[in-house]
Amino acid sequence: MGTTIAKSQFDEERALYHLQDADVVECVFAGPADGESALKESRNVRLKDCRFSLRYPLWHVKKFTMESSSMDELTRAAIWYASDGVIRNSSLGGIKAVRECEDIMLENCRIVSQEFGWKSKGITLTDSEIESEYLFFDSRDVKLKRVKMKGKYSFQYMKNLEITDCVLDTKDAFWHSENVTVRNSVVKGEYLAWFSDGLTLIDCKIIGTQPLCYCKNLKLINCTMEDTDLSFEYSEVEADVKGHVLSIKNPKSGTITVDSVGEIIKEAPVMECTAEIFVRGNNG
Repeated sequence: MGTTIAKSQFDEERALYHLQDADVVECVFAGPADGESALKESRNVRLKDCRFSLRYPLWHVKKFTMESSSMDELTRAAIWYASDGVIRNSSLGGIKAVRECEDIMLENCRIVSQEFGWKSKGITLTDSEIESEYLFFDSRDVKLKRVKMKGKYSFQYMKNLEITDCVLDTKDAFWHSENVTVRNSVVKGEYLAWFSDGLTLIDCKIIGTQPLCYCKNLKLINCTMEDTDLSFEYSEVEADVKGHVLSIKNPKSGTITVDSVGEIIKEAPVMECTAEIFVRGNNG
């Protein structure tokens, strides 16, 4: 059956170190001792209605759940080297909230963490809101669904990323990423996805200046573009864009089909550019 720890407060160093097969309910991890690593190396723990305000609480934890709990801005580097975790209906604050983790599912969470999800594998984030300046740097096998995200340098150096039904308000997203698919989402940013390889955007709205340059194996299927000038420079691309594009500049190869384009710029390329651009209804 395991043990139950309820309605207690802990602030000492490694307060519940290597706790095993336990329920931790309505507990507070805060106090004057200001101890770190409260639940380090725990196994099969279930946290519910807990409040965290100390550093490094869930390091090297395996097989854990956390529900209806909160980690405030003082809970720095909260979840590192953890695996097989489920986090639901919780708020995560503090810089570097998840790092070098594997197989973590987050559902209905509110996250504010500058460097979230770095160097991790198998992270799933659904029905959540997140603010993160550097989101999911150098991670693998990540899925986002129904997520509202605000960030800057998001999804850099990632591999195997799926994004569905999301709103992304970002900047230099997807730089140097590989094998990324984005479906039915809004992607707002500047210099979007430069140097990516294998990015596919399906039924998406793309907003912002100078998107999708220096890309390899880029595909746009039934997408719209807004305020997108100097698009596709030196990219290998197959694109079907509905509506208007402000300007297209020196695409490297492939075909781009649009309803209308303000300007097609072919000037002083530094490499051979053979891409074809078709404007629907324009035989020229």
